Amino acid sequence: MIVQEKIARSILSNSKVHTYALNAYTGCEHACSYCYANFMIKYTKHVEPWGQFVDVKTNAAELLKKEIAKKQKGKVWISGTCDPYQSLEKEYKITRSCLEVLAAEDWPVIIQTRSPLVLRDLDLFHQFSDIEIGLSIPTGHDRVREIFEPSAPPIIDRINVLRELKAAGLRTYAMIAPLLPRTENLVELLTGAVDYIIVDKLNYHYADHIFKKLNREQYLTKEYSRTASNQIKKECERLNMECQVVF
Repeated sequence: MIVQEKIARSILSNSKVHTYALNAYTGCEHACSYCYANFMIKYTKHVEPWGQFVDVKTNAAELLKKEIAKKQKGKVWISGTCDPYQSLEKEYKITRSCLEVLAAEDWPVIIQTRSPLVLRDLDLFHQFSDIEIGLSIPTGHDRVREIFEPSAPPIIDRINVLRELKAAGLRTYAMIAPLLPRTENLVELLTGAVDYIIVDKLNYHYADHIFKKLNREQYLTKEYSRTASNQIKKECERLNMECQVVF
């Protein structure tokens, strides 16, 4: 893993998903094979594949203080193209420093991660009047996780994190995206752990070669995405859980 400390020129970017996105790192140790953020390589000087480098934006909190003083308040998505709680965050605490800046001004925040490290910042989360924390969980079976995202935390660990966050009185969600194989048990596993579920299909083709190698191309079809999302939605309706299918 190539790790470099960088001085960023800006930290808040406009987003089509929420008002702003904040990415404290460029690159991600989780190296998920399907990750749409693969496109970020062309904006760096790296020749390494996605998942083999991380640039640490050491001045992120300092920049954020300046930028929120000038921008209209809006929801900040942490993060869009990296995991804000990848293991480097233990050392650098860039995400935590940015959260401290946002909490001081009570900006609304939505967090998306795969990492149990998010529990470290429970004290900070309670300082916000508007915050949601979500875990990305694209499959209900860890064997599938090992194939497509071998460097990411186990599925059961993510679900347990959601339970702890929910028990702490925080608003939580699960991002079932992209729809990987074996999602049929996920809603049951998530019952009582989340306020809502978001479902999205596999939108990019970075992992197509893995499906083809395993002779599992049926999971790349629109039919699979439609069938799996409908099954999740029906199960959510049965259990009176909010579900947003976003494709």
